[in-house]
Amino acid sequence: MTATLSARRERWSRYLHDLQTFAETPLPLETEGSLVRVTGLVLEAAGVRAPVGAVCEVVSPGQESVLAEVVGFHGDRAYLMPTGEVHGLASGARVLPRPAPLAPPKLGSVNHLWRRREDRGLHLPMGDGLLGRVVDPHGQPMDRRGPIEDVHAEPMIRRPINAMDRDPIRQPLDTGVRAINAMLTVGRGQRIGLFAGTGVGKSVLLGMMARYTAADVIVVGLIGERGREVKEFIEDILEAEGLARSVVVAAPADAPPLVRMQGAHYATAIAEHYRDRGLHVLLLMDSLTRYAMAQREIALAIGEPPATKGYPPSCFAKLPQLVERSGNGRDGRGSITAFYTVLSEGDDQQDPIADAARGILDGHIVLSRDLAEAGHYPAIDVEKSVSRVMPNVASREHLQQARRARAMLAKLTKARDLIQLGAYTPGHDAELDAAIRAQPRLTALLQQDMHDQAALEASVDQLAMSLL
Repeated sequence: MTATLSARRERWSRYLHDLQTFAETPLPLETEGSLVRVTGLVLEAAGVRAPVGAVCEVVSPGQESVLAEVVGFHGDRAYLMPTGEVHGLASGARVLPRPAPLAPPKLGSVNHLWRRREDRGLHLPMGDGLLGRVVDPHGQPMDRRGPIEDVHAEPMIRRPINAMDRDPIRQPLDTGVRAINAMLTVGRGQRIGLFAGTGVGKSVLLGMMARYTAADVIVVGLIGERGREVKEFIEDILEAEGLARSVVVAAPADAPPLVRMQGAHYATAIAEHYRDRGLHVLLLMDSLTRYAMAQREIALAIGEPPATKGYPPSCFAKLPQLVERSGNGRDGRGSITAFYTVLSEGDDQQDPIADAARGILDGHIVLSRDLAEAGHYPAIDVEKSVSRVMPNVASREHLQQARRARAMLAKLTKARDLIQLGAYTPGHDAELDAAIRAQPRLTALLQQDMHDQAALEASVDQLAMSLL
């Protein structure tokens, strides 16, 4: 009897060991395909069975292997977008599905062992070792400071938070920028856009917020920007003070479109990682337009028809999927306050991406070229800007003062030509007279040097003083 029980225990032990080993091993049945066509940005492979979003390795004899992601398929043909140079690839190159790393095993439950096999998406480094570092969209260091330690692989694409589980925006956020604090108060967990043309100071404004905003961690995504600007932004604008608590993900303009898109998702995933740990994160994405342009390149390359100004419908579907990942977490467990820059071609605010972004963001800050040319920095056009959550985070007195200041600025704008020509005589319009008297104080309120920090309370007090 004792021998029988011992034999049964041994069989069950072997069974559980085999089951655990099976769960820890990647799927053994992987199909191998071959490269049959290269057209522009798209690789076409035959015989490979991989889902959309899977990562494959393209191996050609005598050449370095190239990683590519499945972006579509037609019949038995898979369309892949490379993440590196395709120079040297030849017809017939092997296309191998690359298994994603699996999560560490959770012993004690057979269900856990089976569920771990469901997550086979792209995994990238996350953790405190990223703070103060500059990485590419693959998680590899770019700052020549050696390998990154104290990180572990986590999935880049996460399950979205149920809208009913998110905390509402109720707390103001001190950005350190007086014009935003006083006139366009931002709430913790808000998503807001910086709308600007080229060369009006959006990078400087982002650097100011990175240095002065009251946040635990700063995540900066430089997507599609010129390679020269990456180092200049880090050294001259972000500076050592801002970099110490920041993670910078850089995908320059010469990177493949899939890499640029991956950079935006990776920066967002890093912000989600810190938010889920209960920290307050500031996400700065420069720019949302370059992200949409990368998606346009991919969609047009695989045959999607163009729609508005050459942008396929998938571009407008991808924007909310990216933006909705930021915001407040569950039960007060951290937040992501996000600023997305939106480039307006030729300062056209009706650009399709700018128009779509206004509809999915919680406000917009417009930077004016006229103000920048007049030496007014930051060049924020308060009359065209709005923060949709300001009524939820500002006091009633503060709201009334901000509305009065807006009314004065609107009066001055309408009467500017008359005042400059000397055709206006004081005494005809009491409200305009009050606006003219308050103009120097309002101008001082809205202007700020990039090395000066303006606290939220001090900004509100100066707004009140400028209206006296």
